[in-house]
Amino acid sequence: MVDDIDLKVLDELMENSRQSFRNIARKLGVSTVTVMKHVKTLEKEKIIQNYSTILDYEKLGYEIDVIVNVRIAHGRFEEVYDKLKNNPNIIAIYDTTGDFDAAIIAKFKSRRALDAFLKKLQILQNVERTSTSFILRILEKKGLKVS
Repeated sequence: MVDDIDLKVLDELMENSRQSFRNIARKLGVSTVTVMKHVKTLEKEKIIQNYSTILDYEKLGYEIDVIVNVRIAHGRFEEVYDKLKNNPNIIAIYDTTGDFDAAIIAKFKSRRALDAFLKKLQILQNVERTSTSFILRILEKKGLKVS
């Protein structure tokens, strides 16, 4: 069961996962050992699944961000997902409700690369329709505060 200290530790890690356990302990008014135990338990329970680095993709040349909504033949989501999951341009694939069955978030270095991706996507077996939206600006992107 997750307690208040767990939630506060998670918030601190979401803010900066590289900060020391000592620093988190000082902010929360608990011992470093307490923070270590909570983090280890959260990792063991797979609440903390991974630690990652946030990149500035524009500085790496990925200047085109898109959301691609995909309508998939009934019951064929997993087959389409299996064909897309290893694409290096895709950041996320969501199973959705509404007019479309999936939403794909992807980044590209050029319009040519986006065009090639869309053409391959549209001819995939069981893909019935797509709708692509360019992301003009990312105004806010953050993790949920859980405490």
